[in-house]
Amino acid sequence: MKNHALILSLLCAACNMTVTEADESAQSNAASGQAKETSSRPAAPAADPYAFVIVPEPAGAPARAEAMLQAQVALDRAGFSPGVLDGKEGMSFTTALKGFQEARGLPTTGQYDAATAKALLGDRPQPATWLVKIPAGFANGPFFAIPKDLNDQAKLPALGYRNLLEKLAERFHTRPEALVALNAPNTKVGAGAIIRVPAIANQPVARIEGDERGWGAMLASLGVAKDQPQADHIVVDKSDGVVRAYDANNRLIAQFPATMGSQHDPLPIGTWKINGLSRNPDFHYNPDLFWDASSSDQKAVLKPGPNGPVGVVWIDLSKPHYGIHGTPEPQTIGRTESHGCIRLTNWDAARLAQMVQSGVKAVFQA
Repeated sequence: MKNHALILSLLCAACNMTVTEADESAQSNAASGQAKETSSRPAAPAADPYAFVIVPEPAGAPARAEAMLQAQVALDRAGFSPGVLDGKEGMSFTTALKGFQEARGLPTTGQYDAATAKALLGDRPQPATWLVKIPAGFANGPFFAIPKDLNDQAKLPALGYRNLLEKLAERFHTRPEALVALNAPNTKVGAGAIIRVPAIANQPVARIEGDERGWGAMLASLGVAKDQPQADHIVVDKSDGVVRAYDANNRLIAQFPATMGSQHDPLPIGTWKINGLSRNPDFHYNPDLFWDASSSDQKAVLKPGPNGPVGVVWIDLSKPHYGIHGTPEPQTIGRTESHGCIRLTNWDAARLAQMVQSGVKAVFQA
C-alpha cells in the first residue's frame, strides 16, 4: 500500500480521469483440461449487481493494436496467469507462456511464437479489451481510506477498496494505472459510465451453502468462476517464482506468479499440506511474528477485505504461521519480498482457493 493513494491521485489528476463512487443522479448506497471461464463474454442478468454490459465499439473506430494484452487475457482465461494485465511483455508474461506451453505439449521457449498463439487464441481470437457499462450495484461503496499502520487499520469496519477505480482494476485483473492508460483522458468512472477494460468475462454471484462471509459475491466481483478444475497437489517453485497446480495424473492445470519469502523469512523448503482455507478472513496481527514490526504495535484483529494484509483468502499450511494468500498490492507480485508466506494477486488467490481443499499436498522447492 506504500504511496499508492498518492500515485493514483497524481495519475488521475494528470489524465483528467474522474472518479466517482456512484451515479451522480442517484443517492449513494454506501451502507450496503485447463481452467475455464463459465462464459466467454459478459452476460447481464438484471438482478446481478456485478454484471457489466458490453457496449458496441464506435462506428468507424480504428483497429486497436493490442496483441500483447490479447495474449495476456487469453493466458489468464486459460489458468496460466501473467499477473497484472497491462499489455507489457515481461518476466511474468514469459513465465506464464512457459507454463501454458508445457501444459499443451509445446516447446517451452517462453516465446510468443505462431504455434503458441494458435494454441492460445484458437481460430476465433477474442478481443483484448471491451467497452463496458459500469453497473450501479458494482459502483456503490463503501470505500475506505486505508491507513498504513496495521493497528489503525484494525479500527476500520472493513478493509475494502479505496475507490471505484481500484475496485474496477481488480475486477478486470489489472491495476488502476493500466485502466487510466486504456481510456481517454476525459473518461468518467462511475455508475452507468462506459470504460474500456481487459476482456475478463462476467461471473455470476455463486450460490455457496453456508456462505456467511459473502465469498460468492467476492468471486463475482473479481471475475473468478466458482467452478475450477481440482488440484491433486501444488508446487511452490522459488526458482521461477510461481505456484503450479497439478491434477492426479501430474498434469499441469494452472500456474500463478507469486511473491515468496525473503532473507529474514525464507521460503520453508519441503513438503507440506493444506490444512484449510479462510475466505474473506479476519487478520490476527501479532507483532511478535514480524521482525520489522514497530515496538509500539499491539496485537489486533483486522476486519476482512481485499485491502487487508492477506487479501481475500488465506490458504493455511501445515507449516505453522505460513500460508498462501492474496495481497492489497497486485503490482508487487514477483517484485518484492514477503514475510515468508506466498502472496498472489487477489484474483489468482481466489481462483487457487477454488482448486484446492484440506489435505492437498504442497511441495515447496528452490
